[in-house]
Amino acid sequence: MILGITGSIGSGKTTVAKLFSRHWYNRIDADEIGHEIIKKNSFAYKKIIKEFGNKLLDKNKNIDREKLGNIVFNDNAKLKKLNSITHPIIINEIKNRIKKIKQKCKDKTKIVIDAPLLLETKTKNLIDKIVVVKCDIKNILKRLNKKYPKQKIEKILKSQMPLGEKLKHADFVIDNNGDLEHLEKQVMNIIKKVEDK
Repeated sequence: MILGITGSIGSGKTTVAKLFSRHWYNRIDADEIGHEIIKKNSFAYKKIIKEFGNKLLDKNKNIDREKLGNIVFNDNAKLKKLNSITHPIIINEIKNRIKKIKQKCKDKTKIVIDAPLLLETKTKNLIDKIVVVKCDIKNILKRLNKKYPKQKIEKILKSQMPLGEKLKHADFVIDNNGDLEHLEKQVMNIIKKVEDK
């Protein structure tokens, strides 16, 4: 069973994915892979520098992800360009990890893929069921306001598929406007449903 977890930025996807991993689901985090593939001198690193220039680099010659974010979330064409470089590499790495887990776990394979852009990319072709995590905008802002200014959060939200659109693709919906206990109950309900079949 491969579950894909998606939702807007700050909706709590990673928390939900970690709750699944407590129940023997192998967690694959697309954001973590995204950070890994742009490490210094990697294929993606070189392509990004070629496209966006050396101004992205910090003093250690690493890509400054905040500078990159400021560029792409203010320009749709640049965001598309960045995605065209990184998405195929991320998807390939997800496929490799799925393959390794399947070799190890055989028919007991249980995987949860935490991917913000699950529905916007070909990642959705790799999974059995889609879980959408929904959360009110006020709670999203409360969670993220230490990390980003409100304007930036709104720009990132605007660049993602609207929640209403995501919900149309959902096999399961998790409401993350309550506490952790409420969240755990919903995760357990989904596990029961998918594992009882």
